[in-house]
Amino acid sequence: MQTEETRKQLTETRPWGSFTILEDLPHCKVKRLVVHSGHRLSLQYHQQREEHWTVIRGTPTITVGEKQWVAQVGEHIHIPREAHHRIANEVKEDAELIEVQLGDYFGEDDIVRLEDDYNRSSESNT
Repeated sequence: MQTEETRKQLTETRPWGSFTILEDLPHCKVKRLVVHSGHRLSLQYHQQREEHWTVIRGTPTITVGEKQWVAQVGEHIHIPREAHHRIANEVKEDAELIEVQLGDYFGEDDIVRLEDDYNRSSESNT
């Protein structure tokens, strides 16, 4: 059972919200993402992993490739390796998603940022 101290160590704050690592295995990584109102992640892609998102709270605006839509609770989104993608939260309630990463490598340095509201480069993954 996780203690509050252990949980804090697994949660990382970002300018757009936070993520909590729920599971980190050699074959997959699972995170819970919280995107605060009025914020969005960078438009990005990954060279070494694909991602699967499940919306568990809120109505985030999802971008995958050229497609953009407002997702609903319970919706599943597949992000293929190297597909450009982003999560934005344009409503007042926080958006929460479960992210399952599959691939060869799960490090935060596998983020290639194309656009970023917080002026982070691909080399700066905080």
